[in-house]
Amino acid sequence: MIKVHSQHFIAFRSSRFHYSSWGTGSRILFAFHGYGESAGSFSFLEEALGSDFTIIAPDLPFHGATQWAEDRLFLDPHDFLALLEEIAAGFPGREAGWWLMGYSMGGRVALQLLEFAPQRVQRLVMLAPDGLKVNPWYWLGTQSRAGNQLFRWTMKKPGWLFFLLRTGNKLRLVNPSLYKFAAYYINDDRLRQDLYTRWTTMRGFRPRLDVIAGFIRERQIPVFLLYGSYDRIIPSGRGERFRQRTAPYCRLTLLAAGHQLLQPKFIEVITNALYLPII
Repeated sequence: MIKVHSQHFIAFRSSRFHYSSWGTGSRILFAFHGYGESAGSFSFLEEALGSDFTIIAPDLPFHGATQWAEDRLFLDPHDFLALLEEIAAGFPGREAGWWLMGYSMGGRVALQLLEFAPQRVQRLVMLAPDGLKVNPWYWLGTQSRAGNQLFRWTMKKPGWLFFLLRTGNKLRLVNPSLYKFAAYYINDDRLRQDLYTRWTTMRGFRPRLDVIAGFIRERQIPVFLLYGSYDRIIPSGRGERFRQRTAPYCRLTLLAAGHQLLQPKFIEVITNALYLPII
């Protein structure tokens, strides 16, 4: 197969979204990356999928090469859906339906798109997805003005949060893996600022699971959930509860891995999630 990789920019108000595309297939696969990653995370899929799919992976705000220049830190999901429609129109000859893939934070994006445009979605594949359970820290920091102000102040003066994390770790009230993950992002000025801008900008993506589960059952949309059995950041339990709500159209697979599932060694199981019948 001849590899076809191209990079693009598309205007969005005062900003410019960057996206990468791979493959020449007739099916459009929109792929959404995780926190702190970029479109390039999906590049290894081309060899296995590029003849059947055109893989389109946008860089979310404050990630990759996307240039966010809006006055407000807020991306409206409806506007993002319209942007994807415009991107898809730039690939003539493809099927009208979309395949969606989301890893970690990208899973929340994919869920929101399914809620707003279920008629578009042919299949949903999510790897260690965010969005199936409300993160109380995320909700506090993004869903109210007072909480967001506290979040912004804490990212500038994180001393009290360091104290809580260290104390919780010593008392074994905080999972060691979660402690290391949180400490990594909070111990650096730039990473803290990134955390604030990224979380705040994506706060409009709040998928309603009851509505989404209803669409999946009504439209019989195949859903594949992939989790790492050693993942302490997003454990598989929340995925199992969602699988039960959407049975028999949802399948969950556990991999011998942690949180990082976008790796070439898992290409077979990722490929199967896009091709295998669900029931």
